[in-house]
Amino acid sequence: MTPSAFTLRHVTAPTDPAIAAFGRVQEASYYAPDMLIPPEVFGHLITRRSPEREDRLLVAQTPGGEVLGGTLYALLPLPGGLRGAGFNSFMAVTRAARGLGVGRALHGETLRVIREAGLAGMFADSVHPARQNEEDRAAEAATGVDPAGRRAALHALGLRTVDIPYWQPVGGPDGGPLTDLDLLFQPAQPARTVPLALVTGILRAYWSGWLGEERARAEAQALADRAGHTQDAPLLPGTSTATWWSEGRQV
Repeated sequence: MTPSAFTLRHVTAPTDPAIAAFGRVQEASYYAPDMLIPPEVFGHLITRRSPEREDRLLVAQTPGGEVLGGTLYALLPLPGGLRGAGFNSFMAVTRAARGLGVGRALHGETLRVIREAGLAGMFADSVHPARQNEEDRAAEAATGVDPAGRRAALHALGLRTVDIPYWQPVGGPDGGPLTDLDLLFQPAQPARTVPLALVTGILRAYWSGWLGEERARAEAQALADRAGHTQDAPLLPGTSTATWWSEGRQV
């Protein structure tokens, strides 16, 4: 299969069969699918529109309609000079289509959308292998994904590790914080740092949908406190973990 053997399109109808197809790709590609946004919610997300948030589902399909992969991402404009950014919730490609440029094409199109919207770049988060427990590492290996290889692939796409003490507020053991992730960012234009105010503003906007406004605001403030209210956070190689974790600190 060549790159010309698939096309990209944004799914806009909640009844589109590509939604369920991408849901199956997502479940087969991630070692903990119960932690992902369930596909039955996608139809609601992609038809919800507000000045503060727009969720989009982009899929790659063969001429016959087979979904080879896709990505669910959000556009999160912010007021003032920060402009806002995107947040990539998840990107996955079928085993058969890996290595064929599908992921690169999906990511490239989302970046085109980000730039066209005048946003500052794209955020994502990703597990770092150094902080992954043995059970999760084995579960991920069963999906055919090597965590170190995944981070190398994200770095090759242009994503960089934001050097801040990041974790998801919920999702870990007993509902506590999920601490094996790093926050990643790809600036729309070349940069070595990202404003902390942009980081916290985007996370507050992104988290509000599932934490509520008050909790999201508190978690964003706690992150700013941990980061020492620095003006700009350095961007490290996408294969690296943040300094907080490399120093062996704990939550």
